[in-house]
Amino acid sequence: MRNWTKALPTLLGFVMLLGACGSSEADRELSAAAAAGREVALDKGCAACHGDNGEGSIGPPWIGLAGSTVDLEGGGAVVADADYLRRSIVDPQADIVAGMTVKMPVTELSEAQVDNLIAYIEELR
Repeated sequence: MRNWTKALPTLLGFVMLLGACGSSEADRELSAAAAAGREVALDKGCAACHGDNGEGSIGPPWIGLAGSTVDLEGGGAVVADADYLRRSIVDPQADIVAGMTVKMPVTELSEAQVDNLIAYIEELR
């Protein structure tokens, strides 16, 4: 017969590892600014197109966006730095992502809300 008291710590560690692998983006630890940005995304309707956790849907995903190169409609590309993210939030028709058929609406946000939203997108790297 097997001694389960010796195997139990290993088994518990394995179960905890499996749980961590399945955790959602919402479960990850965010800075205060990024957590506030996630709330902005949920409250202002951004998540309806970009996903509850930035995974994308009919809008482009935010996960991995910050620092990446984004192909633009009509040709060209831009690096998704903080300036690009701000411009895309404040003036969504300025640089439209290639392949997007639904255009992002203009949403009235305060400077603080925009800053927090950018912090959230940047932490989804």
